Amino acid sequence: MELPSRSAIEGLAGELRLGIAPGDLDVYHAATTGLLGSWAVVDDLYDAEVAPTAPRREWSEPADNPLGAWYVTTELTGRPDGPLAGRRVAVKDNVAVAGVPMMNGSETVRGFVPKVDATVVTRLLDAGATIAGKSVCEDLCFSGGSHTAKTGPIRNPWDLDRTSGGSSSGSAALVAAGEVDLAIGGDQGGSIRIPASFCGVVGHKPTFGLVPYTGAFPIEQTLDHLGPIAPTVADAAAMLTVLAGADGKDPRQLIGLAGIDYVEALELDRGLRIGVVAEGFDQANSDPGVNAVVRRAVESLTAAGHVAEEVPIPWHKHGAAIWDVISVEGATWQMVQGNAYGLNWKGAYDPDQMAFYGRQWRQDPSAFSETVKLVALGGTYALRNGYGAGYAKARNLERVLAAAYDTALATYDVLVMPTLPITASPIPSEDAPVEEIIGRALEMVSNTAPFDVTGHPACSIPAGLSGGLPVGLMVVGRKHDDAGVLAAAHAFERTLGTLTAPDYHKELSA
Repeated sequence: MELPSRSAIEGLAGELRLGIAPGDLDVYHAATTGLLGSWAVVDDLYDAEVAPTAPRREWSEPADNPLGAWYVTTELTGRPDGPLAGRRVAVKDNVAVAGVPMMNGSETVRGFVPKVDATVVTRLLDAGATIAGKSVCEDLCFSGGSHTAKTGPIRNPWDLDRTSGGSSSGSAALVAAGEVDLAIGGDQGGSIRIPASFCGVVGHKPTFGLVPYTGAFPIEQTLDHLGPIAPTVADAAAMLTVLAGADGKDPRQLIGLAGIDYVEALELDRGLRIGVVAEGFDQANSDPGVNAVVRRAVESLTAAGHVAEEVPIPWHKHGAAIWDVISVEGATWQMVQGNAYGLNWKGAYDPDQMAFYGRQWRQDPSAFSETVKLVALGGTYALRNGYGAGYAKARNLERVLAAAYDTALATYDVLVMPTLPITASPIPSEDAPVEEIIGRALEMVSNTAPFDVTGHPACSIPAGLSGGLPVGLMVVGRKHDDAGVLAAAHAFERTLGTLTAPDYHKELSA
């Protein structure tokens, strides 16, 4: 970092309105340049002691990519054996795979190559999995639709004209199409569960902090989650068994937090008590066809001997507004102004990524997607006029929202509702107006987003079809009872079966 001139300090003092007398500027200039000398010391120490070197790894542009779901492809292997041996995994492109390009769906990250594997990637390789490539995600992951990635839209294998859902758009599409066995997704407002629902696969958002976020591009530290997307609940459980547990580098995690064998925990030894959340069926855009499919799914479980009762949770309808404030002010502060990682927390940072992205977005902020521009506008205005008090209020309301779910979960083993109020909507055209681009990106989050705020585990499973398109049923449980959520989801799956997407190649050749 170049040291500032006296005129630079004078200009900065004026910009900040510090009221420094002209006669004192020489003193402040000397003191500031002396202080900034420590930055050079830290640079030298970092380079000598801890700076990583990226491994040499082979990767390629996808040769065949009709869904637009691959960013790059690889064949990376670790151990030859392990619980995921032989499984091919797609890694969402907000997650670092060392030596392989990361774009995070955005021109502001294009060209960056991480030097260190994310913890989840290390754990997958150590479990015998093969990393088959990086799956396309939405621009900086801020979209529930699959139309904002700068590489182009990701298409749903059930209907190529419809969204696969976002922001883990490529991950779910590839699993649904059978191109990979498993995938990593990320979830800040529903971004594992949204594409899982739209594509007819399983997506599990773990309890907040259960899976380390180390090495993934952050949005908002209190909302960030990583988790599995898979064809079946058992597959998701096997993947979570590998991914879960503290890595000592992520402040989102409790010290000593450990997972269990989630596959062994799938079998229930008693009947379930299921709370059917009334408000989950009563969103402003709730599709009656979606509601009917989910209610039939619940009825099928009661016919199998489980108990289901409707339960009102009025606070559920406040969850989206609370999430709006936290995600918009928080992401503006951390993801935009703080260059993704932000500051003021202990853990593993990626200074190369921070510098690359921070420099690149400031060179051309117009490269942001429409949704990120909306976040930057709304968040900057709110922070400048509310000074963060809105964020603080919303964060404090988390306790009330979480208590509303916990009260119901004191009576019921799990809560259920439609994952999303709608089925997959059409992908906006290239010349679609901004209101359609933004609307299609955020229209579906009302049931998913509240659980990113509270951190409860939530799993989307296929409940059936409406109008020929998949419908997701969401199972929510007590914090740190991911095993109970997956066991309940497995019980639903055994009754309902799984979904298999049609051969989209036939649609392409028609």
